[in-house]
Amino acid sequence: MFCLQDSPCRCRLSPGNSLRCQGSSATEDSQCKFMKECPSGQLSLHEFKKLLGLQGLDPQGDLYIKRVFDIFDLNQDGFIDFLEFIAAINLVIRGKIDQKLKWYFKLYDADGNGCIDKKELLSIFAAIQAINGQTNMTAEEFTNMIFQKIDVNNDGELTLEEFITGVERDEDLMELITKSFDLSNVIKVIQNGKKYHD
Repeated sequence: MFCLQDSPCRCRLSPGNSLRCQGSSATEDSQCKFMKECPSGQLSLHEFKKLLGLQGLDPQGDLYIKRVFDIFDLNQDGFIDFLEFIAAINLVIRGKIDQKLKWYFKLYDADGNGCIDKKELLSIFAAIQAINGQTNMTAEEFTNMIFQKIDVNNDGELTLEEFITGVERDEDLMELITKSFDLSNVIKVIQNGKKYHD
């Protein structure tokens, strides 16, 4: 059995060739679940979408899922391996708020230039709405509100410092950002071993 740890694998094939996990630690259990869903040890973008039940999204939804995938793919090889998976779980579920805000910033900064402009934020928020159906605020309203509250120099771009400082200072904004962009559900789907079907 292929394993990513130095210790002996506790994953076993049961009658009928289904993988049974016998991990003694949370990491071993997560590894077994990951390997059950992704026997190759590497999850492609297509498999990621399939695993989460997010095929056939509109272009904005696809853009968002691709951004999430690319950020989880730390070595940018086009796959999420187990170590990248664990890093994502730890950040999303157990990460400190400043770590999460840095991650959110990276998600919004689609062109990677170190600033978030209105177009980038609008695009990502519209994509999230397309996936989760959130409609209590339009993407335009959300984007305008964020820039009005935290673009302190009114240059139409948010730096990492402006973003983190602004969100940390405004409790309502912190809650809105956290709820709107929370990826815990994505990680939990993977962690719980949701099986996809062709």
